[in-house]
Amino acid sequence: MASLFRDRTLGYSRRDSTTAASAAVSTMSLGSGVTSSSRFSTSSSALSPLPSPFPDLTPSLSTTDLRETAYEIFVASCRTSTGKALTYIPSNSSDRSPSPSPSASNSNSSSPSMQRSLTSTAASKMKKALGLRSSSSSGIKRTEGSPGSGGKPKKPVTIGELMRIQMKVSENFDSRIRRALLRITAGQVGRRIESTVLPLELLQQFKAADFTDQREYDTWQKRNLKVLEAGLLLHPHMPLDKSNSAAQRLRQIIQAALDCPIETGRNNESMQVLRTAVMALANRSSDGSLFDSCHWADGLPLNLRLYEILLEACFDVNDEASIIEEVDELMDLIKKTWGILGLNQMLHNICFSWVLFNRYVATGQVETDLLEAADSQLAEVAKDAKTTKDPSYAKILNSTLTAMLGWAEKRLLAYHDTFDAGNIESMPTIVSIGVSAAKILVEDISNEYRRRRKGEVDVARSRIDTYIRSSLRTAFAQLMEKADSSRRASRHQPNPLPVLAILAKDVGEQASKEKEIFSPILKRWHPFAAGVAVATLHVCYGNELKQFVSSITELTPDAVQVLRAADKLEKDLVQIAVEDSVDSDDGGKAIIREMPPFEAEGAIANMVKDWIKMRIDRLKEWVDRNLQQEVWNPQANEGGFAPSAVEVLRIIDETLDAFFLLPIPMHPALLPDLMSGLDRCLQYYVSKAKSGCGSRNTYVPTMPALTRCTTATKLWKKKDKTLNTKRNPQVATMNGDNSSGVLQLCVRINTFHRIRTELEVLEKRIITLLRNSESAHVEDFSNGLGKKFEISPAACIEGIQQLSEAVGYRIVFHDLSPVLWDGLYIGEPSSSRIEPFLQELEKNLTIISNTVNERVRTRIIADIMKASFDGFLVVLLAGGPSRIFTQQDSQIIEDDFKSLKDVFWANGDGLPVDIINKYSTTVRDVLPLFRTDAESLIERFRRSTLETYGSSAKSRLPLPPTSGQWNPTEPNTLLRVLCYRNDDAASKFLKKTYNLPKKL
Repeated sequence: MASLFRDRTLGYSRRDSTTAASAAVSTMSLGSGVTSSSRFSTSSSALSPLPSPFPDLTPSLSTTDLRETAYEIFVASCRTSTGKALTYIPSNSSDRSPSPSPSASNSNSSSPSMQRSLTSTAASKMKKALGLRSSSSSGIKRTEGSPGSGGKPKKPVTIGELMRIQMKVSENFDSRIRRALLRITAGQVGRRIESTVLPLELLQQFKAADFTDQREYDTWQKRNLKVLEAGLLLHPHMPLDKSNSAAQRLRQIIQAALDCPIETGRNNESMQVLRTAVMALANRSSDGSLFDSCHWADGLPLNLRLYEILLEACFDVNDEASIIEEVDELMDLIKKTWGILGLNQMLHNICFSWVLFNRYVATGQVETDLLEAADSQLAEVAKDAKTTKDPSYAKILNSTLTAMLGWAEKRLLAYHDTFDAGNIESMPTIVSIGVSAAKILVEDISNEYRRRRKGEVDVARSRIDTYIRSSLRTAFAQLMEKADSSRRASRHQPNPLPVLAILAKDVGEQASKEKEIFSPILKRWHPFAAGVAVATLHVCYGNELKQFVSSITELTPDAVQVLRAADKLEKDLVQIAVEDSVDSDDGGKAIIREMPPFEAEGAIANMVKDWIKMRIDRLKEWVDRNLQQEVWNPQANEGGFAPSAVEVLRIIDETLDAFFLLPIPMHPALLPDLMSGLDRCLQYYVSKAKSGCGSRNTYVPTMPALTRCTTATKLWKKKDKTLNTKRNPQVATMNGDNSSGVLQLCVRINTFHRIRTELEVLEKRIITLLRNSESAHVEDFSNGLGKKFEISPAACIEGIQQLSEAVGYRIVFHDLSPVLWDGLYIGEPSSSRIEPFLQELEKNLTIISNTVNERVRTRIIADIMKASFDGFLVVLLAGGPSRIFTQQDSQIIEDDFKSLKDVFWANGDGLPVDIINKYSTTVRDVLPLFRTDAESLIERFRRSTLETYGSSAKSRLPLPPTSGQWNPTEPNTLLRVLCYRNDDAASKFLKKTYNLPKKL
């Protein structure tokens, strides 16, 4: 960055061209006031300043008019205050003005400060105060021409000469002003310059002959008249009454003079009228008294515009972004104009702040030293603002700070567009200026702020908060456009990322950039700048995500990608917010409350649950449809189980694969939902498959009431007509058309066993799939909850048990009823023994053994055995009047039961002995009753009944109810043995006790 202060030794700096040019200015027309910009500098045309905060004075006064007037005021203000006459030294012999006397030529033509040579090398106090860097200049010396010209050296350059060059004023114009001031002070010795209306005096000092031509003189005269108009009529020091006669008269004079130049001689009548009107207005006071000084250039905003031009002369005419080395001395002289312009330190501070700031903007915003100087000057303005409530000052302050704040906020409200690696160093100063301006405007000017407690408003923090949120919203919108463009550019590529997934990545990068680059700068004014930034990004992205989620109807790869990206982004943003707010009073809770959760995981979970429900519903519909078509035929079903079971297991396997292929981060969390649904579907399958197949109770007949008459047979037949139906037992057993036939039941049993076995395989496979899942953790394998089928294995076991019993009791009580009910012990026991039943039973056992899976074969055979033992007891104890036994028949019965057990033992190839013994316990306990004599049975019956019913049974033995639970000590069992005993003692007892017939 170029130094603001250049080496001004004319032989070695860029001002040498200006100084050389200044000598040539004298060859220009004597009336030329401000030199051509092309003659002095080409850089000024490149300036791009901001509009002035001070009201525009055009078209009444042009910029050139103001510059010439400002220079005149400067020269007049810097003249000596000792009362001595100002002498004039001509710049060259060609000047047409008369030469001064020899004695006058030895006097100073201006104040000592104006004549001081610029040879000091001391560091500038102002530069130090404003933080401006010092140059290595060792002083400025004047040379006659350009370097190497060999010209004779001149006297050192004075401050006055420097100011003339800085304001681009020609030597002729400067000479004319100084001649006029000599004449004016010669006639007003002892009077201060503030008591003089300078334009009025200048008008009287010059005539057309003092200028190159009449046109130049007319222009000069009109300019001075316009200055009078601006200072006394348009922008007076005090408000002007419209009825003021002096004002009306002056207005008429000026209007006439603008059309036709007036005579300005000392004794000219028109000049006297003009002087009278001007002095009447310039000496006005609020109480009617006369001022010691004249007020013709101290009205707002004329004085500020003139002063602004003077302050701009502090910048190098050849380097618009640099302040001259001699700024301290020059500023001292500029401040001498305060008396004429009606300024003070406070107005100087605000004007100088604006000039520094505006020059930074106008010169391309490169020299940050200027910006820092403006910021430093604003600190003084802030102090001033607290010490005065002057409405005029407040008005100027408001317009100036509003202009500065407007420029700063235009950049800060979108600081992501404004700042990059190349200019980031200027951001802290621009923020400081914006915040300082805002604080002064709010705290020292705003009436609303004064009405409120100041502690309730943190202006700096509020402004920074606004900048962050505004800029990041703008940045987010740009990221949206960028993401959309990226999506369109990659639409022909395989698996292009969704827009919101791209956006999530970009937002995360933006948040990191914010944390690393901008937040450290903004943290000076807002302690939680990074938290506010990420909260803003979170809200912006959350709004887009909410719309996206509301439009999703099913789980798609794009949806999962977006939601996973959103979940990662949210975690990153919250982490930044928490870290940034760790020192806050609430631990960052306020910032976190500004960040409503994306609930991306919840959205994913809900969509996965919808996906699971859809799959489960579809599977249940499939079960309903296919079970209706299932034939359960072992010949049609390879492997002895239903094809529908194979298919439902395949669908479950595919569903598990599809689930673990979902690109979601919560497989372990959602697996229980899937397992529960699949579990219920399998339970539903088992329940539907066994429905209508009956159970043990379906085939076991209700025990008839005790009787010894033929009515019992009728009752039995009415209860179960199928029991006495004549049929071919073998045909009934092999009936494949009946969906509840024995073989069909066996296929169902095989199917349930196959499902239960495959569930164990599936559970192991689920663990493998879970281990391969990216979202699984060690604790997910520590328990089996949610990874096992809970109800379907139990349903299979229950179904196998139910159907196994149904097979056994169907064979015994239904399919083999012709040889059991209609054959066993009908009439004489010795002629109707158990062999026919055993033959048919063995055939059925062979068929079943070849049909059912070996893992369930033992159970089914055991249930058939149990059913056979129960059927054998039912024949003995509830076989109806067609059966009758003597005590001697007990051996036949015992031998037949042994044969029945041998069928299931099969010489050691059948059921284990312990199982046979377990199921035969009841029969073995009851059979001894058939060997017992009637008297003993009667006695045991009496004793058992009394034990059961107590003393109430002494007078009359009650008829015990039929329970079907046979037991040698149970009254009903004992009574039934007596009912089927062909014995007189038994008949008499039954007749006497229960009035049952004696004969069977």
